[in-house]
Amino acid sequence: MRRLFGPVAVLVLALAVAAFAVGCGGGNDNNGSTGDNVSATQGKNLTFAVITHGEGDTFWAVAKKGAEQAGKDLGVKVNYSESQNDPQKQAQLIDAAVTQKVDGIAVSAPNPDAIADPLKKAEDAGIPVITLNSGQNDSAKLGAITHVGQDESIAGEAAGKRLADAGGKKLLCVIHEQNNIGLNQRCDGAKKGFGGTVENVQVKGVNDIQTSLTEIQSKLRSDSSIDSVLTLNPDIAVAARDAIKGANSKAKLATFDLSGDVVKAIKSGEIEFAVDQQQYEQGYLPVVFLTLYKTNNNTVGGGKPVLTGPGFVDKSNAGTVEKLAGEGTR
Repeated sequence: MRRLFGPVAVLVLALAVAAFAVGCGGGNDNNGSTGDNVSATQGKNLTFAVITHGEGDTFWAVAKKGAEQAGKDLGVKVNYSESQNDPQKQAQLIDAAVTQKVDGIAVSAPNPDAIADPLKKAEDAGIPVITLNSGQNDSAKLGAITHVGQDESIAGEAAGKRLADAGGKKLLCVIHEQNNIGLNQRCDGAKKGFGGTVENVQVKGVNDIQTSLTEIQSKLRSDSSIDSVLTLNPDIAVAARDAIKGANSKAKLATFDLSGDVVKAIKSGEIEFAVDQQQYEQGYLPVVFLTLYKTNNNTVGGGKPVLTGPGFVDKSNAGTVEKLAGEGTR
């Protein structure tokens, strides 16, 4: 069995095992139940749909691995799917999961309005929902029992402050997805923490890295006063690193999220730091929480989100996570 990463994951797995023991022993403690329509099961024969707005990029590959590993560890079936950042497609995937009568749905919500109706159908059908990664502020309105992720505004503010403390005066915040409220929250938070001039730039995205690189490079060439760059995705971070070199810029680069290449770039000094929201846990924990909910009527968070970040990876600790990032679990 693959190791579990992070103390929270270890704790919730222990709770899940305890829940299975209660179920098998015939216990019927309903403390923590949020509704009479939730039936306790034995923990097997459960199917959960994990539906994200991912595009098959490095970040979401890690979240997918976490969700699938949780399914293996807990003996439940996990159907993972991505919408390629298409809100309408994500809504259709949720509708399909409801039609299939899955036992629970975990979903990212970068565009909450687009998926509100299908999630209402899930609620009406008695299917529990957990939001993950994005949509924290809209999670309750979407009928979710909790949210798993990081507070994007707080994370952005912390990143901006670190870049300001490094001497930055003008920051370029690179947005790689349109209509993703979480990315805008990161840049808004960075502006608050940075204190200096902050400009956002929209690039093509992870499906066209070369164009994104060119767009960043052109911006740096046209404005030599930019001394700091913040990207919001590890693949875009690598493109920004190459863009900085191509533009002969001396801008300092930081990013959200990890990959093996990002960790190597941090160790070599090409990237100052990465904001680590631990997306492996964002895939893993919702499956655990849904299992606990279905088997033991447990909820988590107490009305608050379950935070997986932000943490920071820089030269001081990059070596610790390098091997795990290379394995695709950080």
